[in-house]
Amino acid sequence: MITAELVKKLREKTGAGMMDCKKVLTETNGDMEKAIELLRERGIAKAAKKSDRIAAEGLVETYISDDGKVGSVVEVNSETDFVAKNQEFIDFVKNIAKQVATQNPANVEELLGQKYIEDATKTVKEILTDKIATIGENMSIRRFARFESQGLVESYIHGAGKIAVLVDLETGSKDVAKDVCMQIAAARPEYVCKEEVPAEQVSKEMEILKAQAINEGKPEQIAEKMVQGRIGKFYSEICLLDQPFVKESDIKVGKMLENNNAKVVRFARFEKGEGLEKKEENFAEEVMKQIK
Repeated sequence: MITAELVKKLREKTGAGMMDCKKVLTETNGDMEKAIELLRERGIAKAAKKSDRIAAEGLVETYISDDGKVGSVVEVNSETDFVAKNQEFIDFVKNIAKQVATQNPANVEELLGQKYIEDATKTVKEILTDKIATIGENMSIRRFARFESQGLVESYIHGAGKIAVLVDLETGSKDVAKDVCMQIAAARPEYVCKEEVPAEQVSKEMEILKAQAINEGKPEQIAEKMVQGRIGKFYSEICLLDQPFVKESDIKVGKMLENNNAKVVRFARFEKGEGLEKKEENFAEEVMKQIK
């Protein structure tokens, strides 16, 4: 059965009309991903971004070493935005970013087992448990990235801990690195260049673009040629070097880097709660549960 809630969720993800959403959900037996794909093939919706999903609360934070050679970005989640503004929580997240950069854990599990840099008598996990007890809300260290560079590492935080970017430049200045960080925060690239995009992802996109052209009434041969033309737009959305430069839109980021003798090795972009489902409580029901 296709519920109104399912139709509403698909509409929020794609911007398509209610009837179109209901129709494709019926055709795909309620499969959300297939429904999105079908809407795209029919030219009704754009690709759904991961960031369209409901976000959890918390903070993202970065740390850069004094010499600019080592940097980290972390995400620590909390249950409410209120806790994310708590100074004790903010300080803890900053310390975790520093811990990742200086102690180089392989993963979150190893990080939790390390001695906390601000209190060597306890592990990070023990400190986290203490924070949960004193602040009174569940918290978790979700993910991190750490770069060690031959050139320089730069970071940027947007929206008071909503989006954090970490960039590793092989060559180039600090100012260029900062521009690249802001580009990544604003334009959400997934890869540095075309060569990094998995062949399977490109193939899938070409199938969708071809289906769109055929649904527009174009013969198959013409549709094939149209795909070659349209795939460039796909790359300009997901590849950093192919994106229009946000500060000078008539040139691409790749050209801007070339003009400044700069080269991007890699980047990480963390958006708070990206891909997480936030638990939604009905306040009246919650009060009744407490009374019972």
